[in-house]
Amino acid sequence: MSKTIIVTGSTDGIGKLTALSFAEKGHTTYVHGRNEAKVDTVVSEIKTKTNNQNIHGLVADFSDLEAVSELAVQIKKYIPKIDILINNAGIFKTKEVHNKNGLDIRMVVNYLAPYVLTNAILENIKQSDAPRIINLSSAAQAPVSEAVLIGKEQDSENSTYAQSKLALTMWSFNLAKQEPSINVIAVNPGSLLNTKMANEAYGQHWSPAEKGVDILVDLALSVNYKNDSGKYFDNDKGGPKGYFAPAHPDAYDVLKIRNLLTVTNKLLAN
Repeated sequence: MSKTIIVTGSTDGIGKLTALSFAEKGHTTYVHGRNEAKVDTVVSEIKTKTNNQNIHGLVADFSDLEAVSELAVQIKKYIPKIDILINNAGIFKTKEVHNKNGLDIRMVVNYLAPYVLTNAILENIKQSDAPRIINLSSAAQAPVSEAVLIGKEQDSENSTYAQSKLALTMWSFNLAKQEPSINVIAVNPGSLLNTKMANEAYGQHWSPAEKGVDILVDLALSVNYKNDSGKYFDNDKGGPKGYFAPAHPDAYDVLKIRNLLTVTNKLLAN
């Protein structure tokens, strides 16, 4: 049965390859990016490669939370039922450290944007018989500094990236408890995959991008994971495929999660 799937950050890297894989399997797939021309090009490319005409584009700059909210309004209006949301959009290296609101762009794109988007379209996701949200975490996870989150202090790009990914994981676990009808899984798709992000950041890669694509498609579609909501899949473990493993200890700390969400909601309300 064809599913309706949104993959954020899918104009290159594992996001693009994952969208292509869904399209090949006949699913209605939404490609997202910040550049309209690039989104249109990727949509056309996937349609041609797969002969699947149910491929559509979504445009929003995830460093701009107002743009994310506007995208959510469009999605709510035009995509009444969402079976799978893959929060893949992410950033590590960036010329501009802060967005227009003075927040670190890594924190915005990797955590706040998916938080805003997902919460805004939850009702559309709940229309699915078996909804799933797959949040792309990372092996890099570090305790979240409130000062860094709200833009009061600046940390190194490595540290801020790791903080953003732990924040995403903590929220994922909380969302799984909040929304028992939705299967929410956080995943490290694999460290240093052969993607633009890894090559720009480190000038090298350890594994092919397909390793990450395979696990994302598997987690999104396989019945094997229907009872694994609120877990963290570590694709660096084992081989060729990883397994569910413990995330950072803070991801299980109820008080720290509550504080994170309180600060997040207060920040977004401003």
